[in-house]
Amino acid sequence: MIFARLAALLLVALSARALAFSFEDVAARAKALAEQPYKKADNTLPKELQGLTYDQYRDIRFRPDKALWRGAKLPFEVMFFHQGLYYEQPVRMHEITSQGVRDIRFDPALFDYGANTFDTSKLKGLGFAGFRVHYAINTPKYKDEVLVFLGASYFRALGKGQRYGLSARGLAIDTAIMAGEEFPRFSEFWLERPAPESKELRIYALLESPRATGAYRFVLKPGADTAMDVRARVFMRENVTKLGLAPLTSMFYFGENNRPPIDDYRPEVHDSDGLSVQAGTGEWLWRPLVNPKRLLVTSFTTVNPLGFGILQRDRDWASYQDLEARYDLRPSGWVEPKGKWGAGRVELVQIPTPDETNDNIVAYWVPDNPPPPKQPLDFEYRLTWQRESETRPPLSWVVQTRRGHGYVRKPDDSISYVIDFDGPALHKLAADAPVEVVFTLDPNAEMLESNAYRNEITGGWRTTLRFKRLDDKKPVELRAFLRLNNATLSETWSYVLPPT
Repeated sequence: MIFARLAALLLVALSARALAFSFEDVAARAKALAEQPYKKADNTLPKELQGLTYDQYRDIRFRPDKALWRGAKLPFEVMFFHQGLYYEQPVRMHEITSQGVRDIRFDPALFDYGANTFDTSKLKGLGFAGFRVHYAINTPKYKDEVLVFLGASYFRALGKGQRYGLSARGLAIDTAIMAGEEFPRFSEFWLERPAPESKELRIYALLESPRATGAYRFVLKPGADTAMDVRARVFMRENVTKLGLAPLTSMFYFGENNRPPIDDYRPEVHDSDGLSVQAGTGEWLWRPLVNPKRLLVTSFTTVNPLGFGILQRDRDWASYQDLEARYDLRPSGWVEPKGKWGAGRVELVQIPTPDETNDNIVAYWVPDNPPPPKQPLDFEYRLTWQRESETRPPLSWVVQTRRGHGYVRKPDDSISYVIDFDGPALHKLAADAPVEVVFTLDPNAEMLESNAYRNEITGGWRTTLRFKRLDDKKPVELRAFLRLNNATLSETWSYVLPPT
């Protein structure tokens, strides 16, 4: 009995020591930093790492046998990225264990430098550029890469059978503002050592920038659709013009609604094809992405949003025909706020891109009342990287948007959009059900014709809109949804046709 009590007391003591480090510790660091002037991290890169080419940097690889927790045979393993190329500033790394917090120090022996001929003795004292987490989600025999933190406050994750596509960020400041965007960075991480049977990994991070600091906790839950529970507390050093919470970043080059600027054998090239928003009222909105000829910023205003995300709805490989990129396997990113976020807007930024190598799509939440300097802003959300079970409206949703001339045989100056809806609410209808399309358009357009009829191939419903733009130098905003006997059947298709 005495030994059992001693063992229980020892277990409690060890647990208390493991919990001696928490989110509040990071928050205290962030608060203290916010009260001090910003100090940019020193660029400590030696000559050997300055001016590396992309291929030279890629030839520097972490040695898998040196992975954190590999020797303990834990369910998660962590490998690290070397400084160099775009990643000049060091990131400090720590491990939280039952014995306390220890530093994870850089050592050249952790890396294979490939064909590079560096004097590794001159690399001592560096930090890491970031890290990646491994966990078995596709087969129990191999730990897949499921999460990466690398560069500024960027991170991205994978679920089962997915390929990397869109990214997330910790915070966005003054995105698409003429004065220029500020990119906060995660400067320090704490990795909590998982239990032998753990199915989730807890990560803490400290965010810094000239005008903001922040404390973050990420709880990673890998699976068919990998989830991340995010808790954040942000402090502003100074006021900013625009504060973006839970930002997502993606790429859209061309698609079914936006023809390619060059000859390309592929019908579509994009990591994501639309922005989905579930407003606080419960209304679902879908805005197809475009590659505009000049910067295009639009938004949806709401109170207490229920969710938003940049999605890849088209999962048909035939739509892309790319055996290497596999855009059909790119994840969708869905943000589900926890608690009430108040009044604000989901903003979508679309930037012109000449190719598929640039991320040109950004979406985030902008609160109407950002915090004053040094006052905390607390928010939480779940971010899900989806493919198998994507978040969709319960009734029906847009599956494709196609654009063409109003009259194909004898083209005129009118524009036609063909929108296909699909979903359980439509499949239950008779083929002759009196479904109607309800549309609105701004004063820069004149509607010439609208129709709604059953798509006998899919069992869904097709809508066609033909209109004339009055001034080609101005955009046109259109909205449409399906209705039957005054009952809404679908999400709202919301499209912005950029100026020519």
